[in-house]
Amino acid sequence: MLEGEFQVVGTAQDGQSLLAAAEALAPDVIVADISMPILNGFQAARQLKAASPSMKIIFLTVHEDLSFVTEARGIGVDGYVIKRSAAQDLVPAIRAVLQGSLYVSPAIQQ
Repeated sequence: MLEGEFQVVGTAQDGQSLLAAAEALAPDVIVADISMPILNGFQAARQLKAASPSMKIIFLTVHEDLSFVTEARGIGVDGYVIKRSAAQDLVPAIRAVLQGSLYVSPAIQQ
């Protein structure tokens, strides 16, 4: 889905390896789940933003509750995409975040 327009530079299986990969690879944007082992997405995003406030982060998650979106925004997460809408929302979310805009899946705003 992403390789045509974007280069995927790494993957991580848990929040701790996400932190290590982000430091080693310095990606333009990180796409992460909230539900990860060791460190969840909220914990990892807090650490990433503390180390690099300009780091662009998008959550790709099954969690559609607005309280999750609110917490993500409070941390400084730049995009919030729900997995059931990923096919149509992920690429626009990455584009928007890279241009400095915020993105939330339209389905979650309804």
